[in-house]
Amino acid sequence: MSKPFIPSWCNSPDHVWRPSRREFLFTGVIGTLGLTMGDLFKLQAAGTAAGQAPKAVAQSVIQIYLPGGMSAQETFDPKLHAPIEYRGPFNPLKTRLEGVHFSEVMTQTAKVADKITVVRSMTHGEADHDRGTHNMFTGYRPSPALQYPSFGSIVSHELGARNDLPPYICIPSQPNTFAGTGYLGSAYGPFSLGNDPANSNFKVRDLSLPTGVDESRFATRREMRATVDAHFSALEKSDALEGMDSFYQRAYAMLSSDKARAAFSLADEPQKIRDDYGSGTAGQRMLLARRLVEAGVRFVSLTYGGWDHHDNIKNAMTSQMPKFDQALAREFAGLDELLLICGRYEGVDERVAEHLVDEEISVGDFVLSGGELPAALVIDAVARLQEGVLGNKDSALRESFSEDGLLDCPQYTRPAEFRGWKAPEKLLGGNHEEIRQWRRSAALEKTARLRPDLSLRRESV
Repeated sequence: MSKPFIPSWCNSPDHVWRPSRREFLFTGVIGTLGLTMGDLFKLQAAGTAAGQAPKAVAQSVIQIYLPGGMSAQETFDPKLHAPIEYRGPFNPLKTRLEGVHFSEVMTQTAKVADKITVVRSMTHGEADHDRGTHNMFTGYRPSPALQYPSFGSIVSHELGARNDLPPYICIPSQPNTFAGTGYLGSAYGPFSLGNDPANSNFKVRDLSLPTGVDESRFATRREMRATVDAHFSALEKSDALEGMDSFYQRAYAMLSSDKARAAFSLADEPQKIRDDYGSGTAGQRMLLARRLVEAGVRFVSLTYGGWDHHDNIKNAMTSQMPKFDQALAREFAGLDELLLICGRYEGVDERVAEHLVDEEISVGDFVLSGGELPAALVIDAVARLQEGVLGNKDSALRESFSEDGLLDCPQYTRPAEFRGWKAPEKLLGGNHEEIRQWRRSAALEKTARLRPDLSLRRESV
């Protein structure tokens, strides 16, 4: 008589498949992604039959890092059916997907909800920002014995460069140590831009030859460095030396490739596309990330804003979500037509706002009797950016909110002394470099004193 099969979780030879703890947890993850075990085995069998693993659909990744983590309740998951006292300060907003709502501050994202996938159930068990950040960059809980590599460094290690471009790039720079190489070695670290794409003078460092160095002189220098490197490499082997050699080879490839250099050039992007993305920090960083993956970069990690909001959430969110600021004014300035709808005390009819309005604008957290004054503010802010309105067009580049999001420095006029009050000495000396440094320092101090929210946002970037 055959032995009856008694199911259990022991190591009995009766079991066709005895999962380890890791395999069991992996099976659970598969289920959350909508795959059955049959689906998984079918995919694995197809890869085995073809002699290779199934080809990935996505060829590149853009990772958007929001330091501190934006609140789900104020963005993608407004808790529509929760009691009103738990929902937070924003109203739910219908998206293109039936029955799916986002927060009202995400009007543009709601319009493309049918093209994205939002995983609202993703979480981790860490109560510390650094440990949680480690999880999100590496996929592992922190370990005192091992420094894990970031996703980008793993991609760099496994797949390598493509089209003479670094496989892993951080915009504008590596945000933390967890975005680094861990135990893989420095050769697989990210390429950092060293500049913000939102800056008017944006230029990637070390992507062009220094002034006075032509291609012939550069080739001579390269040969000299190769000779010196060969000598020292024969004497010593180290991760640092191999990493530096890898960095140089990548740099040579980018300097020698017109297509690679062009990938970093936002100036080559049509103005309409730049306007569609927005001229602010978030828009220009995301636009550059898109250009880089289209050109062949495998993994791009971009950082934007600061989202560790413990209080004053409404103001904190609206200050970083799209609203009327200098960057938006510049975007409007490029339009052929601009139609302003001015509501009365309670606002405009919701049907008009929902179906006919492209952008809702806030000029501050206060209520006016009518929309005429806000409309006048918009008209003046946009009109002054049109060509010929300002006597010196460069003036708009040095005023408040234009340079690094700072307030402009304090202004002084003649005379040098008025009622015993003197203008700063450095402004009277005629040394242009000292004057420039004073203006920069004064702008930072003024911003920290009058608009600490701008200073905090700038420090978090």
